[in-house]
This record gives sequence, C-alpha cells and structure tokens, in this order.
Amino acid sequence: MPATNSFMVSFVDLVVPLWCWLVLAAAVVAMLAVDLFRHRDDHAPSPREALVESAVWIACALAFAAFVAVQFGSAAFGEYISGYLIEKSLSIDNVFVWSMLFTSMAIPLKYQHRVLFWGVFGALTLRAAFVVAGSALITSFWWVLLIFGGFLIYTGVKIFLHRNNEETQEATRGLALLRRFVPVSEQFDGHRFFTRQNARRAATPLFAALVVIEITDIIFAVDSVPAILAVSHEPFIVLSSNAFAILGLRAMYFLLANAREKFRYLPHALGGILTFVGAKMVVSHWLHVDTYLSLAIIVTMLVAAIALSTRANNRQPASVSTAASSVETSLDA
Repeated sequence: MPATNSFMVSFVDLVVPLWCWLVLAAAVVAMLAVDLFRHRDDHAPSPREALVESAVWIACALAFAAFVAVQFGSAAFGEYISGYLIEKSLSIDNVFVWSMLFTSMAIPLKYQHRVLFWGVFGALTLRAAFVVAGSALITSFWWVLLIFGGFLIYTGVKIFLHRNNEETQEATRGLALLRRFVPVSEQFDGHRFFTRQNARRAATPLFAALVVIEITDIIFAVDSVPAILAVSHEPFIVLSSNAFAILGLRAMYFLLANAREKFRYLPHALGGILTFVGAKMVVSHWLHVDTYLSLAIIVTMLVAAIALSTRANNRQPASVSTAASSVETSLDA
C-alpha cells in the first residue's frame, strides 16, 4: 500500500471510510451499555462469571479483527492483533495495581465493577487523545520515534530488573491532592460517588478510588500507547485494538486480581516486550521488522513467562513439604 512518508513505508496506510469509524463507535457504545446493564445490581462477580465474560470480550475483539481483515487486508489484521496483544499483556500489570489499590482503600468487591466501569470509560477517552497526538507527532516528526523507543527501552529494562511501586505512589499523591479540593467521606453511600456529610457535599471512597484508577491509567498509558504505535501508525488500527483490549479489563481484573504470585515471571516478559518494541521503534526509520515476526516474538515471551511461572508454582509445594519434613526430623532428633 502507498505511504505518505518514506519512514512509514513498512506500515499500512489506510483510507478508512466514515462508516468504519461509525461501526467501531457503535460497537464500543453497545458493549459498554450491555456491560453496565449486566452489572446494574452491584453484585460481586464469581470466578466463573469473570471467566465467561473474559471469553466473550476476547471473542468480540477477534470478531472485530475479522472485520479488519476483510475490510483492509492481512497486513492491517496483523497490526491489529499485535496492538491488541501488546495492550492486553501490559494491562495485566495494571490489573495487579488495581487489586492493591482496592485492598488498601477497603473498597467492597460488589462496588469495584462500578468504579472500574467509569475508570475504563475515562481510559478510552484518554487513550484516544494520546493516540491521535502520538500519531500526529510521528507523522510530522520521524525522530519522535527515537524518543518513544528510547523511553520504552528504559521502562522495559527497569521493569525487567526489578518491580517498583511507582504507580501506587503516584496514585497515593493524587488521592492526597483530591482531599485538598473536595471533602472525602470515610463512609459509603451505596454505589454513589458523592454524598452529604454535615450538610456539605462530599466525595465517597468510591469517587476517591475512581480518581486513583484514572491516575494509574495515565501512568500506564505513557508506556502502552507508544508501544502500540511501534507496531502501527494507523489511528483506526491503534484505537480499535486499544479499545477492545481495555474493554475486557474489568472481567480480567476479577479473574486475575488475586493471582499475582502465580505469574511471578510475567513482569520479566512485560519488560522484555517493552524493550523489544522500543528497539523496533528506534530502528523502524531504517529497518522494518515484519509484523508477524513481532507478533511471534511477543507471544513467545508471554507463553514462556506463563510456562516458567507454572513450573515454579508446581515445584513450590514440593519444596515446602521437604522443608517441613526437615523441620519435623530435626525436632524428633
């Protein structure tokens, strides 16, 4: 396909008709409406319900991938799947941070979906602005790729070498800043974000949690949006893959929130993915890395991390049992 700039020759350059944008918007709105209706009663989702909903969200994303393939071809399909997989994998870290925040703020499980729904709604708007701005910058100034790529490499190496609490610390500062401007009640008022306290309007802990969630998403968007722009410069591909990945975050949260220790090697994979896509972005002006090769590398990193984590988890009970037997033997002696 033709490209407007020489450095973009490796990426698809689409002419996206208005009706395709309308299809995307309608799909997102419809899925948000269905999700809000399903959880209108503020119930705590069961693991089985979270699993089924996660499968449905993934099926919707794959259905739109088929639409992209039919409408724009295999190259666009490859970029969509790569973008979706990158956003989905990086979002796992976001899920674990949400779990820590909800626990520290003592948000009841039955209200967490409501907070996450509006958090995801805000994230969609924020990501759209980030993607449009990032695509415009890359189109106008090719050397922005070097800045984005260098930042991703730095972030990836930092994540690979050690985990950090930057997101949680920034969110805590944001909560302290909120308290300066809005009184925050210590009591819940159902699922309301605002209530009356001593005849004054005050935010409930749910609104405080929503603010914290939005702050963490801004932090994660700084990593994930440049990462997706490394595999596609086409706004329609980037926005659609990003939107479908984000829409499934709530179900994934209720499925994985308490499984952080089961995926001990996942941070290494996430760091490796960010480092890889950052390096790909840096060299993209001179060298093109095939989209499907990139997809294979990303999938391999994720599968390896899950396999190694599972192997380590299977070994752990045996190690604990051996240690316990040693203690019992020493006591008997």
